[in-house]
Amino acid sequence: MIWKRVLPALVCGFALGSLGCSHQADADREAPPKTTVEKKEDVNVIAVARPELFPVVAAVEHDALPTLNVTGSVSPDISREIPVISLANGRVVGLRVRLGDTVKKGQVLMEVQSADVSAAMSTYVKALNDERLARVQLERTQALYEKGAYSKSQVEIAEDNEQDAAAALTAAEQQLRVLGVDKNHFSETVEIRAPADGVIIAQNVTAGAAAGATLSGSPNALVLADLSRVWILCDVYENDLAMVKLGDEADIRLGAYPERRWKGRISDIGPILDPNLRTAKVRIEVPNPGNLLRVGMFATATFYGKHPRQYAAVPAAAVLHLHDRDWVYVPAGQGRFRREEVRGGNMLPDNLQEIMAGVSPGQQVVANALELQNTAEQQ
Repeated sequence: MIWKRVLPALVCGFALGSLGCSHQADADREAPPKTTVEKKEDVNVIAVARPELFPVVAAVEHDALPTLNVTGSVSPDISREIPVISLANGRVVGLRVRLGDTVKKGQVLMEVQSADVSAAMSTYVKALNDERLARVQLERTQALYEKGAYSKSQVEIAEDNEQDAAAALTAAEQQLRVLGVDKNHFSETVEIRAPADGVIIAQNVTAGAAAGATLSGSPNALVLADLSRVWILCDVYENDLAMVKLGDEADIRLGAYPERRWKGRISDIGPILDPNLRTAKVRIEVPNPGNLLRVGMFATATFYGKHPRQYAAVPAAAVLHLHDRDWVYVPAGQGRFRREEVRGGNMLPDNLQEIMAGVSPGQQVVANALELQNTAEQQ
């Protein structure tokens, strides 16, 4: 009787235990794998077998004016741009210059064949004949008045007619001058001449194209610019605007002439920031003798602060130039050195280099960064 009661209980317990174990095994299989943390080595930290071979030096203090380097491009001075306009509507039958040419005042730039010239010349010839006839009638009327054949009122009418004819002739002559036509050498083709010395910086017509203020797509057929003074338009970030003031001088450098520097003066600071870049346009006026500064060239402008600041200076060999950046190595203990990025400045006497950011005066750096770098790569 006891076994009859105990045995079913044992069987039931065994079944429940097996079912529980099965559920536990399934749960273990469905659980996510355990997370393991792998430590990754810092690529800026290197270790050498004999660190004593790489002496360290302390950065020294250096007082200098704060500088700001920005990029920009050469643009023509808008106040020195002169549009070349053909007031005679017609067709360009001769184009004597091209974009980028240097021209002299009075030089023929293009020839325009225009019906406006024929109409203006016809008006002039008619006005000339009318004025001649009115003058003859006035002289005749005055002669008859003196003999008592005409009254005073008839003389006044003749004088008025002669004055009207003279005014019409003057207007016709002025119209020919505006169109660029010589009344003594009539031609249907108008010569458009350069109004001043300069360089062609814009060309809106070609040979055979329409010309004139109403027929062509642009009223300015050509644009001349005097490039003896140019503008450098720079983008200055919002946080750096305190460094620039109207009237301040700036040093200008060009990639085409790395050994030369130009002096310019800030003439305008844009009142509106670019909403995307958060920059303002700063305009620098620069003399351009010899026209070495060409429109479109990229330039670097350096602005200088008014009050000196304290910076660090280290031996030039302590600065490693890698991937367009400047680095120094600082001791990290236990035969290791850490590579720190810095912002290098100007070269100083005694083979020192100015460090604008990244190193403080008194901080120790490896005296020869390139030698340490090469040793680490060979290990």
